[in-house]
Amino acid sequence: MVKTYAPLHQSESSENTFEELKQRIHSKLVDKLDLTRVGELEGDVLRREIRLVVEHLCDTEDTLLNRSERDRLVGEVLDETFGLGPLEMLLKDPTISDILINGPKNIYIERRGKVERTNVTFRDNDHLMQIIDRIISKVGRRVDETCPMVDARMFDGSRFNAIIPPLALDGACVSIRRFGINPLKLEDLLNFKAFTPEMVMLLEGAIKARLNIIISGGTGSGKTTLLNTLSSFIPNTDRIVTVEDAAELQLQQDHVVRLETRPANIEGKGEITATDLVRNALRMRPERILIGECRGSEALDMLQAMNTGHEGSLTTIHANTPRDAIARLETMIMMAGFELPLKAMRTQIVSAVDLIVQTSRLQGGPRKITYITEIVGMEQETVVMQDIYRYEKEGLDENGRAYGKFLSTGIRPTFMTRFEVAGIRLPSSAFRERVMLED
Repeated sequence: MVKTYAPLHQSESSENTFEELKQRIHSKLVDKLDLTRVGELEGDVLRREIRLVVEHLCDTEDTLLNRSERDRLVGEVLDETFGLGPLEMLLKDPTISDILINGPKNIYIERRGKVERTNVTFRDNDHLMQIIDRIISKVGRRVDETCPMVDARMFDGSRFNAIIPPLALDGACVSIRRFGINPLKLEDLLNFKAFTPEMVMLLEGAIKARLNIIISGGTGSGKTTLLNTLSSFIPNTDRIVTVEDAAELQLQQDHVVRLETRPANIEGKGEITATDLVRNALRMRPERILIGECRGSEALDMLQAMNTGHEGSLTTIHANTPRDAIARLETMIMMAGFELPLKAMRTQIVSAVDLIVQTSRLQGGPRKITYITEIVGMEQETVVMQDIYRYEKEGLDENGRAYGKFLSTGIRPTFMTRFEVAGIRLPSSAFRERVMLED
């Protein structure tokens, strides 16, 4: 059932009265709390006891409330006390994939690929700032006028970004990209027709044969979700080191070391970058390195790791096509400050990267793997690539959603000898030129 977020009180004046009542009860609750005893109680017991206190405080108020209004009031006071205030009702809705806050009074959500405005609001900008501080303090991050931007992860693995005044002119702005406690599994993505069974067989084989893979795509195209999914094919015996700006990967293997970058402190010191972590990861005897997102000078260290005994590593990169992904890698190598000739850079890329998997978010919201492309080699200064599978968009349906078909190009990858050495067999029909699946 789709939830709606309309307020119970339709008039602005009655809604303001409700907010004032909620603030009053919340203030009285804070005054009544015995903090020494609060620390001794466990979560569920504490919540039950405080619910009783809040209901008693409601009885002391002169304002007449019906049962639904009273339940709403108690719930919102508890959310303010234990949770994330107005965000709680949105975070409990599994159909919401993004929460976008443009100041305290304008909150939007994305559901099934469409953005819609909600009637959920914060009291004012200070109220919104309190919730932001509550989220980021749990992961050791901070945001203030000297450092007005922050990235963090939430308790359920969702990606959190906030930017506050003076950079944000109309109040604090927050973007929450939700991954959920139960991330999408392979079966879910197959049901959504994000890719075909033949693609899965190829990618599973590539992971087990220790090919180096780059997942390329635009913002919101599903790169991290796909990286999480593909990581499930990594054998449980491999030692994996992950490097991320904000820890989002949810690997199921036992032997995983998770590393997270750190911003500079208030004096501008103590910053630990992804480059620092990748270099340190090489000293930790990893068998595979997973970089959540390659976006800067760590690209060169990543390529060197792939070239020096860490086969089977994976990363994601922002690019719109596999060819663009190569160009992005070249740009990021230049960001490292090395004056490498173009041919030397491309030789590094060709020797390190075996496969580029392109993800795209199509019009109307569907996310697809649009290319699985092999890097074959070099011809003079040109990187030679060949598409194994691709998705061809055909048009829009009556709901404005893109549809199309998955195609096998008929090209047999050159890395099939590595599959055979690893004992991986794919049916010969997997690479026959044909339409594999239509939306």
